[in-house]
Amino acid sequence: MNQIVSREVWLEARRKLLAKEKEATHLRDRINAERLALPWVRVDKDYQFDTADGRKSLSDLFGGHSQLIVYHFMLGPNWEAGCVGCSFVSDHFDGALPHLEHHDVGFVAVSRAPLEHVDAYKKRMGWKFPWVSSFGSDFNFDYHVSFSEDDLAGKTIFYNFADMDTASSSDEQPGLSAFYKDENGTVFHTYSSYTRGLEELIGTLMILDRAPKGRNEDRTMDFVRRHDEYQDAPKAQPHCH
Repeated sequence: MNQIVSREVWLEARRKLLAKEKEATHLRDRINAERLALPWVRVDKDYQFDTADGRKSLSDLFGGHSQLIVYHFMLGPNWEAGCVGCSFVSDHFDGALPHLEHHDVGFVAVSRAPLEHVDAYKKRMGWKFPWVSSFGSDFNFDYHVSFSEDDLAGKTIFYNFADMDTASSSDEQPGLSAFYKDENGTVFHTYSSYTRGLEELIGTLMILDRAPKGRNEDRTMDFVRRHDEYQDAPKAQPHCH
């Protein structure tokens, strides 16, 4: 139970926290500026994807926009269902689409599962955002979100820009990558982010961070279920602070 105080004492504590929140906002602004200033890498490989409209290249996925955001959704070729955490993130995408498109930004989720598996899970979840399959392509491997049996047989894999112990890994990992296409049609890789770098995509977490109990978790997002599974899950219990 938190300390119970007068309104005046609360106001003083809240102002102290506000100063730190402003520091964090200003730091985020500086980080965003550095992110925009990152160098780019030309994409020379001809990646192909299976889509509802047939076979398409990475360039085609831009859909007439000069910018493209790719969400690397964890759904492997032999998986029965999509990752719970990726499903949580993806619940936030549909509402963002018209705003992104108006801002010259295309969006697509990419998974290594065959398209029919992608479409079946998408239908189950009721999502509308574009979601394509990279089955048979090097795309997921080249952007370090999918790993072969040989990769996992070693001691480490390269993920989140560092070597990670394979004991704590699976054949799929989450991530986000950004691309730019110039007037000549040349595509550049501009940014990628992984693990908790994806948290700011999740508006629900930002709301929970401002709730009295916060995220109320023992491990990162241990409370999360697919949105059609909450009726079978026990409700969150109070945690002591």
